[in-house]
Amino acid sequence: MEIAVIPAPVRAASPPGAPFVLNTGTRIVVGPDPATAAIATVVAESLTRLGGLAVPTVAKDSSEPGAVVLRLTDDRSVLGLSVDVDAARSMGAYRLEVSRDRVVVTALDLPGLLHGVATLEQTSDRTRGSVRFPPLVATDAPRFGWRGLSLDVARHFFDVAAVRKVIDVMAGLKLNVLHLHLTDDQGWRLDVPSRPELAARSGGTAVDGDPGGYYTVEDYQEIVAYAQSRCITVIPEIDVPGHVNAALHACGELTPSGEPAPAYTGIGVGHSRLHADLEATGNFLHDVFTDVAALTPGHYVHIGGDEVLTMRPAEYASLVQAAATHVRAAGKGVVGWQEIAKTPLGPDTVVQYWTGAQGAEPVIAAAQAGAQVLLSPAHKVYLDMKYDDETPVGLVWAGHIEVRDAYDWEPLDVIPELPAECIVGVEAGIWSETIRSVDELFLLLLPRLAAVAEVAWSRPETRDWNDFAARLSVLAPRWTEAGLSWYRSPRVQW
Repeated sequence: MEIAVIPAPVRAASPPGAPFVLNTGTRIVVGPDPATAAIATVVAESLTRLGGLAVPTVAKDSSEPGAVVLRLTDDRSVLGLSVDVDAARSMGAYRLEVSRDRVVVTALDLPGLLHGVATLEQTSDRTRGSVRFPPLVATDAPRFGWRGLSLDVARHFFDVAAVRKVIDVMAGLKLNVLHLHLTDDQGWRLDVPSRPELAARSGGTAVDGDPGGYYTVEDYQEIVAYAQSRCITVIPEIDVPGHVNAALHACGELTPSGEPAPAYTGIGVGHSRLHADLEATGNFLHDVFTDVAALTPGHYVHIGGDEVLTMRPAEYASLVQAAATHVRAAGKGVVGWQEIAKTPLGPDTVVQYWTGAQGAEPVIAAAQAGAQVLLSPAHKVYLDMKYDDETPVGLVWAGHIEVRDAYDWEPLDVIPELPAECIVGVEAGIWSETIRSVDELFLLLLPRLAAVAEVAWSRPETRDWNDFAARLSVLAPRWTEAGLSWYRSPRVQW
């Protein structure tokens, strides 16, 4: 194994030659395209942190040694992409060339530039008193356009600083969607301008009576902006019409009695619901989804829709359709868990598949009607599951998920009847019923998130467990250097 990069690139080779050394002459060259300026700032900060030397950004290439050139192109052939590759699936493609005198990252778009730099950083050698990058030529493109992580901040709350750490790890693994599960029975985590009582009354609760918390509008905007600067899209989830006890606790008018529901700090599911026959319900859905959409620059808003166990199908469908209507009226596309597949929602809908227990037929039918499918099979990518019986935190309802379990699966085999073109991508999930600290969060995320990232990015023919495990052993110490906890799987030779 010569090139220890995760996810595995499509093509990579190490030509002979001397390494590129980070030193006082290193600079970021952005050229005439102003679109690269913001990306160059992020790259400069990253290289400065890596080498301990200030790395400036310049607009012109002097051809002197030490340049890290960020170059946008519309010539797909430069990246080794055929003209018939779907444009959405080629977003993030890049070509990286490293020689003694310069580094050149060429891409079709800004995400591609960052992905090329992420590959560069993973190859860095810091064992000789300086930061060196070995000679390399890599051309790479993602397999799926949606490569995400769903982070539950509702059962236990994680502040802006913690979310930024998650975003940094995601960017390094070329993940591009952060799905924030903002509301559930146990807490409401976003201050919605038209409904301040939601965060004020239900922002302070969490599982087992632990401390809660919520994001102000400014906090949420900071998360979104930080993610955007790393080419990661934030998708907020407001889970309805079930998982709503926090809303019922804050807004008594949403209950048939008109009285607020007691706060709920357990981990059971399926016991709370909205009521379609209450006028307050429609007003609530309109206010919340309109505001959340207005705060979110990304294209999608997630409406939840899962585990509604005490509602008749017709009422469920009416509430899901109402939520979707308000999301679309605000100019956004709709994402929901696979249960929404039984409700006709039209185009621009993403159905998030998570369990085979419900059968795949409604998901297949929704895809045939124009929906796209996001794959999150719980027994492979729910990263709150324990690694084994000895794992100090986590759940087991979907089984133990060791690192190899998160790696050894093929997305197209999850629902074999589903055409490949209907699958928009892969998203891991981590639910926080048992997670009380940032250390516990990363212990469960890492290294399994790296495994899922490779499944989402790399083609099957480039994936091999033994090779991945070897590359993982090189990457993991970088997490230690960043102060992150991670699990030392006995299946990997660390």
